[in-house]
Amino acid sequence: MRKGMEQFINNPIYTITAEAMSNGRDNIEVVGKMLEAGIKFIQYREKEKPALDRYNECLKLREMTRCAGAVFIIDDFVDLAMAVDADGVHIGQTDLPPQVVRQLIGDDKIIGLSTHGEEQLLKANALGNIIDYIGVGPVYATQTKKTAKPVGFSYVEYAAKNSQHPFVAIGGIKEHNICDVAAHGATTFAIVSEIVGAEDIAGKIKSIENTLKSR
Repeated sequence: MRKGMEQFINNPIYTITAEAMSNGRDNIEVVGKMLEAGIKFIQYREKEKPALDRYNECLKLREMTRCAGAVFIIDDFVDLAMAVDADGVHIGQTDLPPQVVRQLIGDDKIIGLSTHGEEQLLKANALGNIIDYIGVGPVYATQTKKTAKPVGFSYVEYAAKNSQHPFVAIGGIKEHNICDVAAHGATTFAIVSEIVGAEDIAGKIKSIENTLKSR
């Protein structure tokens, strides 16, 4: 197990930045509140910003996450992850092949891979130790990926039974439905808009954690 994956396995909430949904707050403020609430696995996902803005922002976020003992993953941009010494990168099905990403970032960094169906999961299994975890979703329709077709609970159940890697369920997951996703085998959950858009981010995170504990 690569360094940092214990944070993935031992913490049910996987957070992702979404500045456009953060009620006027920037990612520095939002991630700061996530870290104060005890979040230990954070993905930076900002596709529309200029590269230099992403770089400067991630330099600060890398410092903040390192000080807090949290894992810092960057979505898509392998070069950015390398430039700021992030803990790893999360890639999709149309990004660079995982084998190439592994060659670029080295053997000690985490690689997450999005999957959207059984065939993609089986291909992920075949990658073995090249990748570290997979994303499973979108479970529900989601604001962050409006064109993606929801996979529903059947794929979550399939992943729980067949994935050879830990997985994070993603897509439209909120406090009111997280227990439904958990009931189908998920143990790690990516929650985006409900956290970054919350007036009280720490309070929302604690409420979600309590909801999971009470199920």
